[in-house]
This record gives sequence, C-alpha cells and structure tokens, in this order.
Amino acid sequence: MAQKTYTVPNISCGHCVMSIKNELSEMEGVKSVEGDPDAKKITVDFDAPASEEKIVGKMKEINYPPS
Repeated sequence: MAQKTYTVPNISCGHCVMSIKNELSEMEGVKSVEGDPDAKKITVDFDAPASEEKIVGKMKEINYPPS
C-alpha cells in the first residue's frame, strides 16, 4: 500500500476535509483518507488501481488542487 500526503491550500475547515474524504473514498483502490484543516494537509492510503495521478486529478476536479 502507498501513502501520500498532499498540501491543499484551499482547505479552510472540517467541511472541506470531509468533502475531499467523501470524493476520494469513492475511488477504487483508496483505502483511507485523513485530513487536518489547520495544517491544510490530506493523507491518502491507496493501492492500485488508484494512483497519485488519479488522486490529484480528482482533487483538481473538485476544486481542492494540491500544491
């Protein structure tokens, strides 16, 4: 399993984190999504077929692009 932490400047509250968690959790291969609104960070645990490219693409699609 791979783990990646993303910095997401658009996160301003727990609701933002929950929106990201809900969207990414629906992706096949994503095992867990954790977020810290104060640090503006999202950590994703995933296996194939999920990939960093697909995760970043989904985050951009929902207007929470990682920096």
